[in-house]
Amino acid sequence: MSPTHPNAELIRRFYAAFGQRDAEAMAACYADDVQFGDPAFPDLKGAAAGDMWRMLCESARDLRIEASEVEADDTQARARWVAHYTFSATGRPVVNDIRASFRLRDGRIVEHRDVFDFARWARQALGLPGLLLGWTGWLQRQVQAKAARGLAGFQKKRAAGA
Repeated sequence: MSPTHPNAELIRRFYAAFGQRDAEAMAACYADDVQFGDPAFPDLKGAAAGDMWRMLCESARDLRIEASEVEADDTQARARWVAHYTFSATGRPVVNDIRASFRLRDGRIVEHRDVFDFARWARQALGLPGLLLGWTGWLQRQVQAKAARGLAGFQKKRAAGA
């Protein structure tokens, strides 16, 4: 893998768009059949992945993205990115350090996996409940369910043209 491969530019473009809260440019980096997963949204496919970024960009108030360690070849890429933001549900500041891996096809992202320390995130985002329960699968499932409901509501509102 190389930091100068043309697919590395695709990944840099994706994170630059995220930093500018340009979800349409982010979604344009994805293939129509993309698969996305992370600890909060474990299995999104196709348009749902782009909608997740649309929802997150729309709700972000003080988001700052730092992407680094971008490397790619013809079929895969990886990057490290750090998101700095205020978690809207609690008003607590979060610095989330994430490792991303990608599968690529024809200059587009077909699979995107983000990995981060959920317990560390939960401590920052949720405070005491995150400190006490962040290591449990139960809290992660609660966060996933809430995230899924939020995305479904966003998609419904978007489909209605609101």
